[in-house]
Amino acid sequence: MKKRKILALTACAAIAVGGITACGGNDEDKRGSGAGHMYGAALASNPQSLDPQFAGDPSSATVIKNLYSGLVMKDSSGSIVCCNAKEYSVSEDGCVYTFDLRDDNYWFFDTNEDDAIDDDEKFPVTANDYVFAFRRLLDPKMHSPYAADFKCIKNSQRVSEGGYATTALGVEALDDYKLQITLEYPCAEFLGLLTTPAAFPCNEEFFISTKGRYGLDDRSVMSNGPFYVRQWFYDPYGNNNILYMRKNTANERDDYEVLPTFVSFSIQDNEAGVKQAFKEDEAECFTAMKVGGYNPKKYSIIGQKATTLGLIFNPKDKLYSNKELCKAVAYAADRESLKGELDSDLQVAYGVIPPAVDILGRSYRDLASDKQFDMFDREKAVECLAKAKEELKISSVESVKIIVDSGTVDSRYLHLFSQSWQDILGIYIGIEDLTSKEFNERIENGDYSIALYPLKADFNSGLAVFDEFGENECLKSAEGGLKSTESIMQCPSVNKLVDSYVAAERALLEQYGFIPLFYKSSYIVAKKDNEDIIYDPFTGSVDYRVAKNYS
Repeated sequence: MKKRKILALTACAAIAVGGITACGGNDEDKRGSGAGHMYGAALASNPQSLDPQFAGDPSSATVIKNLYSGLVMKDSSGSIVCCNAKEYSVSEDGCVYTFDLRDDNYWFFDTNEDDAIDDDEKFPVTANDYVFAFRRLLDPKMHSPYAADFKCIKNSQRVSEGGYATTALGVEALDDYKLQITLEYPCAEFLGLLTTPAAFPCNEEFFISTKGRYGLDDRSVMSNGPFYVRQWFYDPYGNNNILYMRKNTANERDDYEVLPTFVSFSIQDNEAGVKQAFKEDEAECFTAMKVGGYNPKKYSIIGQKATTLGLIFNPKDKLYSNKELCKAVAYAADRESLKGELDSDLQVAYGVIPPAVDILGRSYRDLASDKQFDMFDREKAVECLAKAKEELKISSVESVKIIVDSGTVDSRYLHLFSQSWQDILGIYIGIEDLTSKEFNERIENGDYSIALYPLKADFNSGLAVFDEFGENECLKSAEGGLKSTESIMQCPSVNKLVDSYVAAERALLEQYGFIPLFYKSSYIVAKKDNEDIIYDPFTGSVDYRVAKNYS
């Protein structure tokens, strides 16, 4: 049987839809191994940086994922397994992690640019490279957007505030191949954090040699992962912009295969350019929030629900700054009325965390059903509306429109909620579809009353979902001053982590500033002669390390 599948580094639910099969006999031998292909790919923009402790845009994330590797990684089931660490141990109190590193993970820099890995161009990745990476990450002068994620490390708070030198950080090289990380408190999220690019190693000597240009051009990056950057050319006024990667054979081993020979990225101006490259057979796959028009019989199309679409209210709006009015809208949202109405792109949402977030390979939503957060209540909705009118000193609530990013979601299903609000509250809440650019500008300028906001974390974790409320200006008022991430970080076990997620969701929903309505899929579309292209819908990265092509 021929298998066509794209594996996702998310929940088991994603794995279940990851295999696309076609009828036929066993012709594995005819197809060959699928290895050795030169992958054509496309980036929606020029990578901002290839510095894993700093970069965050999807184009950068894709290249970084193929350029570096870390202590641990997530396998195809979502479980955390060793990568550059041979093994690790955790102290009885859960605060000290000791990693024994492999001695066959190498840095490679093609000094003479002859595309050959000479002995004097590679050298082992050591524990000191991880120490330096974490010190950079927490150094307040660097302003890394990921520093707060690692506040569980001993002395990280004082270091990030400038009170301690970075040498005081609880990260130590016991010898060249033994790394010890000490935490302030037990943290069930810590191993998951170590799978993110922010925890990838950085060689201090090479970093210094780049003279401030680390990660900014093809001679300022060095690989310890499956591929190395051979050429990176970008001219904002030109058309032939490329980033070309070759297989880094120094890091290939029996349990860490690198199957493609090359990955050649064209650098486009936008997502439309990526889709055009796919259409013209210059790219094997593309990722998108909407995939209308692509025939699933012709392409492998995999969707993972990694985004929660919820209503947010402008805290400066003359009406919807009133919490009782927001509560009325929340209580009058009849999600049950949408059963059987939605297509596969959307799922009714009661909670904040989307199904693609996993804990040790299981969808968090399987571990904690979001139906416990169902707040639909006609009587409460009417009571809150009456209170709102009294507080606002008005006899009726004027009509309003919800702004929607049409590049993210088809708003037609939102009309079903509009009908519910009109029937229960007597308020006409319409819909205004905007382009992504218009939507983002309106949000940034505060030019809205209500918006259907796409909430998506920057890595696969409930912790990262809640971080968005503290970091994103338009979500801060929805957080209501809660400090959800502090209690989550201090969960010592998975069971307590699940309980903490549930408590944080409940507390946030009771602020009535973010009203979940839908879970939305993110997609990867590939030509059917491809297999095992790995897509992370949170970072937006596409991993080609084990990708196979049978064309």
